[in-house]
Amino acid sequence: MGRKPDWAIDRDRARRIAPAETVWLFGLHAVRDALANPARERRRLVVTRNAAERLADAIAAAGIEPEIADPRRFPAPLDPQSVHQGAALEAAPLDWGSVSERCAPRGAAPVVVLLDRVTDPHNVGAVLRSAEVFGARAVIAPARHSAPETGALAKAASGALERQPYLRPPNLAAAIGTLRDMGYFVVGLDGAAETALEPAVDAARGQPLAIALGAEGAGLRELTGKLCDRLARIPAAGGFGSLNVSNAAAVALYAAARARGQEGKP
Repeated sequence: MGRKPDWAIDRDRARRIAPAETVWLFGLHAVRDALANPARERRRLVVTRNAAERLADAIAAAGIEPEIADPRRFPAPLDPQSVHQGAALEAAPLDWGSVSERCAPRGAAPVVVLLDRVTDPHNVGAVLRSAEVFGARAVIAPARHSAPETGALAKAASGALERQPYLRPPNLAAAIGTLRDMGYFVVGLDGAAETALEPAVDAARGQPLAIALGAEGAGLRELTGKLCDRLARIPAAGGFGSLNVSNAAAVALYAAARARGQEGKP
């Protein structure tokens, strides 16, 4: 028997690192979108009567029998601070496939987002929303030292988690190598870079583009920066200015869309 292809090796390694586990999604919007996603393996739905009425159509379409709960004794194992709005869904994490499968250009010039050790689920959720709005092919973050798929991330993503591929390869450097082998031009955001964002993304016009962003404060790791084809900064009006990673991602995705003449398109 021949050697497994690289994508199959990546997939199996990712499964060993992050075995399938239960994810509790919460909030009316996140639960509704998960119920509507045929790729989502749903296991248990806990709702109050009020939430069941508001989600009635989605529950019926999903064909799942809900557990009606007392709002004062909500039985889903959520953080007490979670704003669940009377709805929680136990589900399996989504499997979007490997980087080589999902991000293959296939004759197009797609854009992907790389997150280097961004651990805040609210930031990652917001990045997923921006990636969906601007038509990114995927958001890619390493399996370790990044925000996993959780209810908090799903709620921050406001439904985008069900539609925007969130890939968690074992190693970000290897994922960048895979993208470069497929013809991607990699632009890393660095506040100290000499090149501004717009000319950097314009240099990738006509070819696949990967935009790499690092954690707030730490920024891109040295190795990640070295793997980028170009480092770029988002120009600030004053002598000092910075954006959090989710806002920076939105600005960079807009700049990429503008350079490619895609702004305003669905």
